[in-house]
Amino acid sequence: MQVCYRIWLDNKGKAFGEGPYRLLKGVDETGSLHQAASRLRMSYRKAWNVLNDIEERLGFTLLERKVGGPSGGGSTVTPKGQELMRHYERFREEVEQQIRQAFDKHFGHMDFGDGSPAEAR
Repeated sequence: MQVCYRIWLDNKGKAFGEGPYRLLKGVDETGSLHQAASRLRMSYRKAWNVLNDIEERLGFTLLERKVGGPSGGGSTVTPKGQELMRHYERFREEVEQQIRQAFDKHFGHMDFGDGSPAEAR
């Protein structure tokens, strides 16, 4: 048995969570919103809309977008977006550790009949 959970930040609606984090991480790695969206099997249009909605809810820009031209377009994560990603990573790691400790405390000793130990994820 395992515990499953999702974490997101809410500001008058879902403002930031694992999906947008992975999208920004992909942009940071590739320099392209299109490539980041493709990695996540998401359309470019949906990725664009997700990030625009988040920017509205958070009140700051996450991406600097460069329109195509002779050298092509691209996107970079803004300094504020980088900061959000760093804080989200640390927060997520800390929450995961706390959840594992609580799960182990309450369920770690139990046998759930399948022969495998209980685990948090």
